[in-house]
Amino acid sequence: MSIQSPRFFISGLLALRNRHFLILDLVLLVITPFLAFLLRTDSLTVQPTGWDMLSRYADGLVFYTLLSIGLRLLVFQRMGLYRRFWRYASIEELGRIAWAVVLSTLLLLCIVLASRLPLVAAFGFPLWNFPRSVVLIDGLLLLLGVGGIRFSVRLATRWQPFARGVQVRRVLVVGAGDAGAMIVREMRQNPSLGLEPVGFIDDDPTKQNVRIHDVPVLGTRSDIPMAAQEYKVSQVIIAMPTATGVTIREIVRICDQTGVRARIMPGLGELLDGRVTLKQVRDVRIEDLLRREPVQTDVEAVAGLLRGKRVLVTGGGGSIGSELCRQIWRSNPAELIILGHGENSIFDIHNELRGEEPGVGDENGHRDGPQLTPIIADIRFGERIRQVFERYRPQVVFHTAAHKHVPLMEMNPVEAVTNNVQGTENVVAAALAVGVERFVMISTDKAVNPTSIMGVSKRSAELVVHRAAKVSGKPYVAVRFGNVLGSRGSVVLTFQRQIAAGGPVTVTHPEMKRFFMTIPEAVQLVLQAAVLGSGGEVFVLDMGQAVRIADLARDLIELSGLRVGEDVEIVYSGMRPGEKLFEELFIPGERYVRTRHAKIFLASNAGLLLPNDLDTKLAALYRGALQADETAILESFRRLVPEFQPVGRSVVGNGRVAPLEREISSNGVALL
Repeated sequence: MSIQSPRFFISGLLALRNRHFLILDLVLLVITPFLAFLLRTDSLTVQPTGWDMLSRYADGLVFYTLLSIGLRLLVFQRMGLYRRFWRYASIEELGRIAWAVVLSTLLLLCIVLASRLPLVAAFGFPLWNFPRSVVLIDGLLLLLGVGGIRFSVRLATRWQPFARGVQVRRVLVVGAGDAGAMIVREMRQNPSLGLEPVGFIDDDPTKQNVRIHDVPVLGTRSDIPMAAQEYKVSQVIIAMPTATGVTIREIVRICDQTGVRARIMPGLGELLDGRVTLKQVRDVRIEDLLRREPVQTDVEAVAGLLRGKRVLVTGGGGSIGSELCRQIWRSNPAELIILGHGENSIFDIHNELRGEEPGVGDENGHRDGPQLTPIIADIRFGERIRQVFERYRPQVVFHTAAHKHVPLMEMNPVEAVTNNVQGTENVVAAALAVGVERFVMISTDKAVNPTSIMGVSKRSAELVVHRAAKVSGKPYVAVRFGNVLGSRGSVVLTFQRQIAAGGPVTVTHPEMKRFFMTIPEAVQLVLQAAVLGSGGEVFVLDMGQAVRIADLARDLIELSGLRVGEDVEIVYSGMRPGEKLFEELFIPGERYVRTRHAKIFLASNAGLLLPNDLDTKLAALYRGALQADETAILESFRRLVPEFQPVGRSVVGNGRVAPLEREISSNGVALL
């Protein structure tokens, strides 16, 4: 291989170690004083007067060179220039080099000036008439040489992938804030990733025409097509953790039209530690397109509430329950009791948290830190739940256990009653018996003016909690959720499976709309409700605008790199029993206001809307469930929740209630 080969040259630079830098510095320290003297005396031309000048100061130049070698190497060594890994040199290392050269130059200049003093000059010190400016010129030359050699290694590291023939992908970073700057810095520090940042895109006018980490800001989001074409960009990274779904959606649309792949940093809800790395960059997901401004939680207040307390989570293995357990565990409770009916899910979350368990065990196996207790129990068995509460005496309870799938509960109303209503009453009764200080129940927006068995069962459970708050005077509250993205049984997962199978994607109705929230948002709301609640309230997250399910399906198809109508069809299958086109958030008669938390509403008088004969109506409901009499269950629900309007059900005899058949008109609208 020719010595002129770029690959050979880059490999040679990367092979340099600190011992090699010491040798190169020694060579520079021999050469730079001579060059500085020639520049100072204008002796670069071969003239007799130039050589005369050199011979006149030869003794001083030799003495200065030897003194410079000894003094500068000592300073360089003390400043740590031979204990650095120069592949990752940064501004800090450049500053260290500059300071080492300046300090050694000042010391040499002091020595040269001191040699001019009469007492020193009398001894014939060789530097008594040595030009002072040579010291300064020597320092500048040395700074260029020492810094240039070391930073050439840093530059070679950046060009190493090119020398190896690695395919380097040009990247455009959308977002010139802290996250974008950290992403670019990591790309520069890790050339082996094969990513070369060519520019930033940012809508902030103050950031236009500037450079960040030597990468230019090329314009606003409307300039993405131009920048992608001009710089041959193959990938766009959206580095805006606080951007809303509307912004993300527009950027993704522009990237799709431009024909470049869009990837994204997670939102703040996923960046729990606030750190941003390239490992977190992933493909755009549907939750990114629906992202809202992050819900800011009073972390200190939540931690203060849970720290040192015994906390119990029912349904602890579910999507919301398991994330609650993770967040609670970080608040350092005295004990976290994870209760659930499904042993596999409880096993998984217990093992996950046990791997993060704080505290240190002693020789007897006792731990100095929070205790983690998994409990397998079914909330439908009241005596079993009471035994658990009496044994562990929880102080704070988060009740997430419930059946939540609307179509399944339409076909199994008995289970909806025994689990969602009677199970909640069992948990609440046990909580009251042992004096639980705070109780938070997970409800749903389907409990508002319910049309489904699942919705009316959760509304009935809310009434049970409100009664407990009224009786105890303690903060027993409910939290209403919209649809949770990424939870088990989510419509998103169903759509993804249908897309993977080649379609069609089935949507029940073209105008069906739902409120959506992410799991982190849901968990933050639950924790905040535990802090804000005083008793009997219903808390609701400000979830912005409802989203059309058809639009959701279309976005998922396009995010999969496919086209609606060409690669995958959307088919309207008709509304199912219990479904309605629009979900609501508040029940008529509820007075709702914003809390001190900007993104959370509460219905302050929800606890006052209790029927006088709640116990009698609940007993009738439970009798109907015990006898598996669906007609009695429906009638009991109507008496318990007057606003309940079941949709798509008819009595077929023997106490059975069956869903009505539906047809689809030519325009996709479901007809009874």
